[in-house]
Amino acid sequence: MRVLKGKRTGGLQGSQKPILISCWFLFLAGCAHFVPQPIAPSDNLRRFEARSLSDPGLRQYAVRALKGEFPAWPPVAWDLRMLTLAALYFHPDMEAARARLALAEAGKITAGQRPNPTLSVGPSLNSTTILPSPWLVTASLDVPIETAGKRGHRLAQARHLSEAAAHGVATAAWGVRSRLRSALLEAWAAEESGRLLEQQLAAQDEIVRLIEGRLTAGAAAPMDLSRERVALERTRMDALDARNRRAQSTVRLAAALGVPTKKMEGVPMSFDAFTRPPRALSPAEARRRALLSRADIRAALAEYAATESALQLEIAKQYPDVHLGPAYEFDQGDHKWGLGLNLELPLLNRNRGPIAEAEARRREAAAKFNGLQASVLGEIEGSLAEQEAARQKVAAAEKLVSELARQEHLAKGSFEAGEISREAVAAAAVERTSAALAQFEARVRWAEAQGRLEAALQSPLDMPPPAAPPWQGNQPKVPSP
Repeated sequence: MRVLKGKRTGGLQGSQKPILISCWFLFLAGCAHFVPQPIAPSDNLRRFEARSLSDPGLRQYAVRALKGEFPAWPPVAWDLRMLTLAALYFHPDMEAARARLALAEAGKITAGQRPNPTLSVGPSLNSTTILPSPWLVTASLDVPIETAGKRGHRLAQARHLSEAAAHGVATAAWGVRSRLRSALLEAWAAEESGRLLEQQLAAQDEIVRLIEGRLTAGAAAPMDLSRERVALERTRMDALDARNRRAQSTVRLAAALGVPTKKMEGVPMSFDAFTRPPRALSPAEARRRALLSRADIRAALAEYAATESALQLEIAKQYPDVHLGPAYEFDQGDHKWGLGLNLELPLLNRNRGPIAEAEARRREAAAKFNGLQASVLGEIEGSLAEQEAARQKVAAAEKLVSELARQEHLAKGSFEAGEISREAVAAAAVERTSAALAQFEARVRWAEAQGRLEAALQSPLDMPPPAAPPWQGNQPKVPSP
């Protein structure tokens, strides 16, 4: 180390003390300070109970989301699209996903930070010397300099993890939307089946009254009346079950939205999303849409890219960082300056262990991506087959209902012509409503199959797929198994 001797001077000048004090206060002012944010369960409960679909914040959120394509507020009837916006606004899963994204974004700040220099000061006193000065003061500064692009690799890894977290928000949003759709479908099924059961109940009640009249006149057997009464009570129980399912679906719908159940009372609902036939998708189009649209697949690609950046970082760590050490020494009145250089010697290890771990994590990420892709493709195939089977069953049920409706119409004509009894007309109405219930159950199964296919695609069936993935050319190619 080269030592330079300066002339002897006194200690710290008086004019320099205010400058040092000012620098110290500026340093303290630039530091972050802890701000407590305690969680009070009672306050959380109060805020939750205040939520409703008339929230002004929800309206502002919907205006921003729909970008001008906004109907009157509040909507005349809350359909799946508007309820989805409400769920994305209220549901705690979205808050948790956004918090994970904020954490990943903060990771980019951490990755971009440069290492701070270190100041070391060591005063000592030589009690055997009085003149020129008994004090010896040494001060050294360690200035680390990263090499081999380590900071760039850290930043790349953090950016990929942030991208994966952003796709995680989309995945959480789709989970919220799927649960909401399922709850809304359950409400539709309970309401429509209850309406059909009430029609069947009225027809069966008329049959019982007619048979009671014939039994009084001695034209019917008690067994006939007993059989129809049993059928009537069974239908009545089914109608009660439908009303109970409607109440339970309201609870489930409120949970899917993230609002109190009592705030859903009297809210008009639209079930148009389940009455329109979906756009047919070929297996090839469905596979392409899933691979281009599913957020979890894109997140897995980003995570794989993060493991590649992590491997590059560990490889770069083979090359040691440089530490510059400018030093100052006050030696009994003499001022001495020096410059040191510290360098780790990679003699005993070359970071082979962390490199091997990073390579294993990259292989693990590739295996997870390939497994996810295979699972998605299998899920799509199963959903397409289920949807086609449900569609065929609905078509067959529609033919049966159409035929029974025609027979009921003929029976009414025959009754007006005096050819058959009123009881025969009521029996035809019971058969028609029974077939309509079977047809509706098939439609519900079809809608459920559509929901599972949308979950496999992570996009609505009536939404056109992207022409090309927005991440194309930015993500590495994952090796095949």
